[in-house]
Formats: sequence, structure tokens, C-alpha cells
Amino acid sequence: VKSEGPKLVPFFKATCVYFVLWLPTSSPSWFSALIKCLPIFCLWVFLLAHGINFLVSHRSASRILAGLIFSALGDAFLIWQEQGYFIHGLLMFAITHILYSSAFGMKPLDLKAGLLMGVVSSSCYAFLYSYLSGPFTYLVAVYIALIGFMGWRAVAGVQLCNDLWTWTKLSACVGAMLFMVSDLTIALNEFCFPVPYSRFIIMATYYAAQMLIALSAVETRDEEDFRKRS
Repeated sequence: VKSEGPKLVPFFKATCVYFVLWLPTSSPSWFSALIKCLPIFCLWVFLLAHGINFLVSHRSASRILAGLIFSALGDAFLIWQEQGYFIHGLLMFAITHILYSSAFGMKPLDLKAGLLMGVVSSSCYAFLYSYLSGPFTYLVAVYIALIGFMGWRAVAGVQLCNDLWTWTKLSACVGAMLFMVSDLTIALNEFCFPVPYSRFIIMATYYAAQMLIALSAVETRDEEDFRKRS
């Protein structure tokens, strides 16, 4: 944590800039898109700071970086969601969840965690279903399935019961859960009813989620350092 913390300082500063400026969503602009995406850009730099060779040789890290790139595109589209770009943002984040799921991998399988995430995802969609119409009826279903799958792979990697967890795997798990909270808040606010302080909840959990998932990318590097010391 001590070695990675300083690399995250630009991210924390950019996040503070976003919340201090708190630009109104009623007047979207390229400047507001830049301010919203700036913390994600800083996470790109955080991963790139570990070296191109590290990213090339470790697929999980490169896929998380790719996920962050699509996340920034999704953030930009959602700035203009009132102008009809909500579905575009949804698509970008759907790709992000596919990339994150791929980065987390399929081992260990942990079917119990998969069943739990399936129940949670199904319950969320069952609640939202009556509020959905048109293409969103199936688009939201697919999106929830993808983020639920991503959550399953993040939770499965922790293995608390077997005492095999690491801080980076735990950060991936917590990050995935926060991402789900952020997206559920968006869905409730967009399709169901106004959520008090929705924008703050959405962005605070979203930025925290992205930071924790980016941190999980250094897992393979930690393992290499441990082997070298041994």
C-alpha cells in the first residue's frame, strides 16, 4: 500500500476537483466531460506508471486498463445522456464489465458466490422490471447480468474462508460491490424515482470502485516481488 499510495495522489486531487467544482449536469460541455473523466485518466497514468512491459506481460492488468479506457468513454457519453447518449454510455460500461470479468479470471470458480450474485442480480432486475419499457427492458437485463457476473468473479477471488486472500483481491471485491451500488443508484434514479443525493452517491462510489479495481491490477506484480525476495 505504501508503494502504491503516492501513485494515486493525482487521482485523489482530480476527484477533489470534480467534487469542488460540482459542475451542473444541466449544461453539458467538453469541459465538464474532461473534469468528470479526469480521475479515470489519472488511473490510466497509475497503471502506466508500472511500466509498459508489466502491462504487456500481464493480461489482467492490461484488461483493467482497457476497462478504464471504456469507462472514460462511458462517462463522456453520460454527460450528454439527456441528448440521447444514455444507451451509448450503457454500452461502454457493459464492455468495461466484460473486460474486468476477464481480468479477474474464472479461478477459483466458487459456485456459492455465483449463486449469491445471481440472486442479488435477479432481485434487482425484478424490482426494476415494472419501471422499464422499450429497449431498456432487455438492455438493462443484459447489463445487470454482466455486472453481476463481474461481481461474482471479484468476490470469488477473495477466498476469505481458505485464508488465501490478498489486499489486492479484496480491493477488487470491494470495488466491484461499490460499482454495483453506483449503477443501481443510476438505475433507480433514471427509471424508478428520484434518489436523494443521487449524484453524490453515484460518483463517490464510482470513483472509489474504479480506484480499488485499478489497485487490484498490481496483484501479479506483488507475487513476482514476493518470489524474488524468497
